[in-house]
Amino acid sequence: MSNAVFSQKPELSWTYYGEGLDEMNARAYKAAGGDASNPVAVGRCYGRPGWCMNSIMVFQNGLIGAAQSNTARNKASAQLAAGKVPTAIAVSNSNEFAFITVWDTVNLRGEIAVVALTGLCDTCTPGNPGGFYNYWGEWNGAYPGLPNLGNIAAMKVLGYVPLPADMKAPTEISVTTGVDNNAYLAAGTPGYDSPWGLSPLSDSGKRNRFKAGGSAYNSYAKAGVAVVVSKSEQKVAFVDLKPLFQYYQSMYFGSDADFGATTNQGAGDSQWPRTFAAASQQTPTVIKTMSLPSRPTAVKTYIWGPNKRAWVATQDGKLRIFNLGDFPTAAAGSAGSITEGGSVSVGRNPTGITYPKAKAAAGTIYGDIHNEVIVTSRGDRQVSWVRFGSDGNSGSIVRTLKDSRLADPISAEDTDNNGVESYVLSIADYGGRALHNYRYGPIIMYGYAGQRYGMGNSGSDAFEYGGAFNLPGKAFHITGSNIP
Repeated sequence: MSNAVFSQKPELSWTYYGEGLDEMNARAYKAAGGDASNPVAVGRCYGRPGWCMNSIMVFQNGLIGAAQSNTARNKASAQLAAGKVPTAIAVSNSNEFAFITVWDTVNLRGEIAVVALTGLCDTCTPGNPGGFYNYWGEWNGAYPGLPNLGNIAAMKVLGYVPLPADMKAPTEISVTTGVDNNAYLAAGTPGYDSPWGLSPLSDSGKRNRFKAGGSAYNSYAKAGVAVVVSKSEQKVAFVDLKPLFQYYQSMYFGSDADFGATTNQGAGDSQWPRTFAAASQQTPTVIKTMSLPSRPTAVKTYIWGPNKRAWVATQDGKLRIFNLGDFPTAAAGSAGSITEGGSVSVGRNPTGITYPKAKAAAGTIYGDIHNEVIVTSRGDRQVSWVRFGSDGNSGSIVRTLKDSRLADPISAEDTDNNGVESYVLSIADYGGRALHNYRYGPIIMYGYAGQRYGMGNSGSDAFEYGGAFNLPGKAFHITGSNIP
């Protein structure tokens, strides 16, 4: 939205000045010798509405790289070990870590690669982490594994978590820490504590604010859960991330000696962030594995809220609800607390689950966005909005999009907003080789006297088609943020 004009057709951003279709950081990694020719998956964090602006990409040969936008241009890359074939990626709530499912072709087992992420202000580097300004609202220091805003300037592969023997071929992963968005330190908001204001952490007084009893103690994750599915093996596995997050808590906010070790940063196993080989106590552990009656095709975990749930889509058209029980919490959890509950029929062969995103008016039109998911059902060529009951154990479809222009929808992504309230869903059309946009709610231009526009010629249609962007290949995954 600009100059009282709203664009809802997908198109290349003018901010790249005609640079073309290829993602700009991916081109840079390729020019530097990385094999960025076969993308496998792309992921971003969803726990910081309005931020989480850059994706993390993973390629078939094991190259991992941060994408960029026109206002978040940092570059960072890493490489998986030989014989590790990536299949999917998920990023924790506030960009602390990336989790990549891999097929270990040497040991013939499934694993999760864990990658520590370091977010810094734009164009800042680990060697000059604060730059010369506080406009970005980031840390005044390089702190891998702590909450950040998504402009990743460094990353390091920590190691690999072996999955159970009956899950050799993981195909999808989702991760949550359960931290409420309002708990994080404000991103440079005047009058509130911010990462910049409470760093560098070498200041013991500032560091103490993050310890038990301190004002910033609740501003970072201390636990988490990863949920992994294997399509061919019809399994779902639940992985405890508490050892990882609590190890980082102890190192950054424990003894002075432990914090001192975090200042020796580098590529070595014993340098910070330490790999699993140098500090095995941080390695996540598998809680339990469960069999499914049909092949799983997608998985998502809740972001935050009282109902700790994970949702697994299966090929028979069901969205299955799993109670995460005592996880994620800082307290001890029990495997028995993770149980399967109800299910919702969502259409044949559901291949994608995504989240509704925050709008400029906090999603007031359609209620609690954290109690819904959006499911793409490839078999029925439809997209459904599923809203869950107050206890999180049941749900129903509240909106369904079907259109003859959707040849082969396979995944979708909702838009988040800044300065305008709008409801635009982008859909990756695999067989149709296109990206489609649909509006499912009004446009409200708060910066222009609150002008409001409904859908269709009548203004009261259920949907409005925004247009298509034709692609040279078959789109299978889509992700986006509130900035180009």
